[in-house]
Amino acid sequence: MTTSKTIKTVLIWLPSILIIVFFIQNAFDKIFYSNELDKLGSNNTILILTGVVLLIATALFIYERTIIVGTAILATYMTMVAFIHVSKGKPFFLTILIVLLTIIAGYMRKTKLNNTK
Repeated sequence: MTTSKTIKTVLIWLPSILIIVFFIQNAFDKIFYSNELDKLGSNNTILILTGVVLLIATALFIYERTIIVGTAILATYMTMVAFIHVSKGKPFFLTILIVLLTIIAGYMRKTKLNNTK
């Protein structure tokens, strides 16, 4: 029984870990390498603030009581990135995939937490 419970826990957390790693890396790039990024808003202060917001949203996504808030902020951020990609004519399928994976990961963890209580 403990092996199946462990496997179930790993499978539930796997999408979340992928999302967490992606957003933390994205946030650190915006905070520490804002001078080198060529983004829509070239203002370094806005990029740094965006990185800080991403770190806070990722922390909210990790903490079980604020999964919904963290998921909403991260999914909204990536949806805006997808809109920017569409408006510039860049490929946007990967950003939409990240939005869907974020929502699915949050849903999987939230429903799992509700079932165990």
